[in-house]
Amino acid sequence: MSASVTPPPLPVTWRPRRGRIVAYVLAALIILGAVVMAILIAPPFQLPDRIGIVGFGCAVAYVLHLLGRVRVEADEEGVTLVNALRTHRYTWPEVIAVTFTQGDPWPRIDFSDGRTIGAMGIQGSEKPAARRAIAELAALIRARSEAPE
Repeated sequence: MSASVTPPPLPVTWRPRRGRIVAYVLAALIILGAVVMAILIAPPFQLPDRIGIVGFGCAVAYVLHLLGRVRVEADEEGVTLVNALRTHRYTWPEVIAVTFTQGDPWPRIDFSDGRTIGAMGIQGSEKPAARRAIAELAALIRARSEAPE
């Protein structure tokens, strides 16, 4: 399947749809719930306790934001993997292949320095979109990488 896919025009960004929606909706609900709880909490709790509740809600929302921002970007120079905690930037000659094993949560990208990094921006749970994104990324790697066929 991936051999017949033509590389998409650059720049291109792949990001999960459902994961982003869930992460940001939950973040908004958690912040709203923390604010409501801080307002309605029983009188023995003072202002610092209320601020702590809202602060904790914001911290949880930030973690959800980290999960919602994941993506894979490809441009003329190379590939950028924005995962939950780290952002990786590689040029096309450094990229060797993209692999996806059935049952994995996301594909892995192999690099010339021996590293393999998961591409969280392509979620295996979104099956048709993930297959298309992996095929397009593989076509870009074949077209722009210096790795032999």
